[in-house]
Amino acid sequence: MAETYRDLNVWRRAMDLVVYVYHSTTSFPKPEVYGLACQMRRSAVSVPTNIAEG
Repeated sequence: MAETYRDLNVWRRAMDLVVYVYHSTTSFPKPEVYGLACQMRRSAVSVPTNIAEG
């Protein structure tokens, strides 16, 4: 059994998603960095955050 949330494979994969989304959104056009890119980044970060809180 996992001792902390960091030991969970689902949390690790969610963190990989965060890294992927951050790298992917760096190539967005400048006007979208504060719109769509910001929203995508926040939603990606919420996945591992919710896992950790649960």
